[in-house]
Amino acid sequence: MSDDLFPARLRKLREARRINARALGELCGLSKNMIGRYEKGEMPSVKSLIALADFFDVSIDYLLGRDK
Repeated sequence: MSDDLFPARLRKLREARRINARALGELCGLSKNMIGRYEKGEMPSVKSLIALADFFDVSIDYLLGRDK
């Protein structure tokens, strides 16, 4: 797994929904700055991964680059 896949996939999914990072954070119950930090490479907690995967209706494996 490449460390840059998660930030790139998260950004791509967010931009496809045409929402900003702050709005995504609020919709997923995360603090306002977390999405920006994740898109810069910080890895989220399992709880945050689940929230993001559920919001985008994708698997955690997809977010982490383990699935195409």
